[in-house]
Amino acid sequence: MLEFRTPGFNPYSVKYSPFFDSRLAVCAGANFGLVGNGRLYVLSLTPRGIVCEKYFETQDCLFDLAWSEQHENQVLTAGGDGSIKLFDMGVGEFPVANWQEHGREVFSVHWNLLEKSTFLSSSWDGTIKIWTPERKESIMTLPVHSCVYSAQYSPHHPQIVTAVSRDSHLRVFDLRSKPSAQNHLTLAVPIHAPPKMPLPGGFTPRSTGPTECLTHDWNKYRDSVLATAGVDGVIRTFDLRMPSGPMQFLAGHEYATRRISWSPHLSDVLLSASYDMTCRVWTDGSNATATGEATGIGRELGRMERHTEFAMGVDWCLFGAEGWCTTCAWDERVLVWDVREHMRG
Repeated sequence: MLEFRTPGFNPYSVKYSPFFDSRLAVCAGANFGLVGNGRLYVLSLTPRGIVCEKYFETQDCLFDLAWSEQHENQVLTAGGDGSIKLFDMGVGEFPVANWQEHGREVFSVHWNLLEKSTFLSSSWDGTIKIWTPERKESIMTLPVHSCVYSAQYSPHHPQIVTAVSRDSHLRVFDLRSKPSAQNHLTLAVPIHAPPKMPLPGGFTPRSTGPTECLTHDWNKYRDSVLATAGVDGVIRTFDLRMPSGPMQFLAGHEYATRRISWSPHLSDVLLSASYDMTCRVWTDGSNATATGEATGIGRELGRMERHTEFAMGVDWCLFGAEGWCTTCAWDERVLVWDVREHMRG
């Protein structure tokens, strides 16, 4: 397990570069993001461990980041002052672009993986905005009317955007649809809805009412499947072809689940980071038939318990063996580790 420390700064998000298997970016804030500066680190994995290639200072905490899909040296950040900044490792210490339209903290940014000329941001002001690096103004604003904690482009369809929010709904926007009173909204799935089928072992979620949803992610292999997680600690999977309720409940985290990420290598595996200081790997049971196990039963496969504060970020390496990942936490540490070493037999 490799480790990098961020003294004086508490990390919020970590991402592998889509271009290099040995490069990471981490965004953080002083004083747990409550007050003080932010910092963006660009890290390299070397035979000597993890070293810092470069870092950038900002006037406010950085809550999220996204690597540019157009340029290998550029990173996008989401700021607590409502700004979005684009940094280039080859250009000084200041951002090469800055956007400021959101009325409150920007909590997530995501680059379009298919049409690589656009990216999006979501904010506590209840909106999602679509941008292009060449313009100073946003292309489009999608109103959600609730604090948006996470928004993403679909990795399968370049005009599909999803978001999860404080009101415990998963929203799907189709940017190909004609503008109307719905503002491209095609689906709003209640995350707290009852499961579509009885759960094994008689499991019921701790909370039957709506709770804030903090994170979501698209399955990389099944184009209608997503997972969500939030304050009640339960990870739920959804199939948008049957949107009336969750397909699976993955329970085990003792506190809120802060970030989830589906594996880029295995269609049934996802990773989570939680305020209970653990990072856990799960299967949703969709590959059970091939392995001869009970069909459709999701479960925890293992956990990593090396963090000593809230675990905030997780990401998978796109290259090489299928188990490498990175995590970050408020203990001022970034860890790179192999999931397979923590999975139960």
